[in-house]
Amino acid sequence: MGKVIDFQTNPSSYRHWRVEYEGPVANLYMDVDEDGGLFDGYQLKLNSYDLGVDIELNDIVQRMRFEHPEVKVVVMQSGKDKVFCAGANIRMLGGAAHSHKVNFCKFTNETRNAFEAAEEESGQKYVAAVKGACAGGGYELALACNHIMLTDDSTSSVGLPEVPLLAVLPGTGGLTRVTDKRKVRRDLADIFCSIEEGVKGKRAKDWRLVDEVIANSKFDETVQERAREFATASDKPEASEGVTFGPLNRTIGENSVTYDLVEVELDRDARRATITLKGPEEDAPADMEAFHAQGDQAYLLKLCRELEDAILHLRLNEMETGLWIFKTVGDADAFLAHEAVIADSDHWLANEVRQYWKRTLKRVDVTSRSLAAFVENGSCFAGLLAELLFAVDRSYMMEGEFEGDNRPEAAIKLSSSNFGPYPMGNDLTRLQTRFLGTPEMVEKAQENIGESLDAEAADALGLVTMILDDIDWEDEVRIFMEERASFSPDAMTGMEANLRFAGPETMETRIFGRLTAWQNWIFNRPNAVGEDGALQRYGTGVRGDYNMERV
Repeated sequence: MGKVIDFQTNPSSYRHWRVEYEGPVANLYMDVDEDGGLFDGYQLKLNSYDLGVDIELNDIVQRMRFEHPEVKVVVMQSGKDKVFCAGANIRMLGGAAHSHKVNFCKFTNETRNAFEAAEEESGQKYVAAVKGACAGGGYELALACNHIMLTDDSTSSVGLPEVPLLAVLPGTGGLTRVTDKRKVRRDLADIFCSIEEGVKGKRAKDWRLVDEVIANSKFDETVQERAREFATASDKPEASEGVTFGPLNRTIGENSVTYDLVEVELDRDARRATITLKGPEEDAPADMEAFHAQGDQAYLLKLCRELEDAILHLRLNEMETGLWIFKTVGDADAFLAHEAVIADSDHWLANEVRQYWKRTLKRVDVTSRSLAAFVENGSCFAGLLAELLFAVDRSYMMEGEFEGDNRPEAAIKLSSSNFGPYPMGNDLTRLQTRFLGTPEMVEKAQENIGESLDAEAADALGLVTMILDDIDWEDEVRIFMEERASFSPDAMTGMEANLRFAGPETMETRIFGRLTAWQNWIFNRPNAVGEDGALQRYGTGVRGDYNMERV
């Protein structure tokens, strides 16, 4: 294994961003360190970014919600003259492995989605203040903000030049957000996405590419004025003191990644990772005030942080572990007691923990690995944790007594968490997606909230794929795991992505489904990444040499 990519960071370690807090307004400056790339071989010039820059931004977005709940408006702007952001670094893309490029795009998509949703979910509105060139991924940063302000001068423009310059697509939802979010007319969008130079001033506003165009002499003053106006108009309630995120207690071993509440076991020969989540050992806090007092050590918040880090670590550092198996251990009632504290509370922190779990479960949904869950004796698939059963591709459950096993018999417990608060990207719950053709099964499941469902009951309700007794468990599970590891990972990724997102299409499913599929293919094509492709020739003054066949 090469260099381990670490998704943990903190404000004292940032090299590329800085934040200035002024009451309800946070000014977020992108000021990328040219020499601070994640790997050797390229400089991050013109505020271009790589995965390391986005890891910091993801950390900022998370901390903004938890550590600074007083913030109502975040102004994203450049710390450099004459450039907002030049987008993803071309040298990095040109030299990176295909798998890294695709995982990079996925993570940056998730980060964009997180701050785009912050206004609706957390009352934090992101405003892009664009001064200077704003191209490619730079404009995608702005697009994910919910208000875009552009200065009116000779050097400031917005653009998506990937198609004409690089023979690839905007990697983080640019095309989709232009049409679906900003509702740019299709023919104008066609022009916009086909030109290298971008669009400036009044035309950018007329085409709906930005919300405001402001004279350069008044720009900075107007941006701050607008931020204060948005903050004043916000109906976000005043919050108590935030919760500071300390470092996670994590140990990376030769064949394991261990946290306090999450354990990952790696069997690289079998191309398999087993992720075990532990139920709580302490009693649930009496109320949200007590939860708040526990800070980042509150069980549900800590478990979510550790699970998210494990997911991101496995995605980027264990590329060949094609099968992830989720297990849980612990007491279901104890878990549900913790969950009940945040379930119906209108406390700001309860909302943030619920939204954090929603985002983390969505990371599971869009992970390009085969996903399975084993409901074993002594497991704790209850409420929120039961969502993992409905996120995976297959689930296997122990039925009846197992010889020599004195753990409590396998059971599942549903709660209100399984019926609304944690939708997938298609805006349906995982149970609604599971039972798209038989919606009455969702109602049947809902009638069983709080019941301890043994294997037979879970099977009757359609909550698991297969129930297996002591005689069949070991063989059936082994055959499944061996078979899954033998299939082509490309075919598996395509099959799973097609099957996971039934039902309505949303902007989010389009970005993760259509965009990711197309970009995945394009990143393999010699027109983009070949020796004479556009990504390799960029900056040489020679255009890519294209195979002109349409396929």
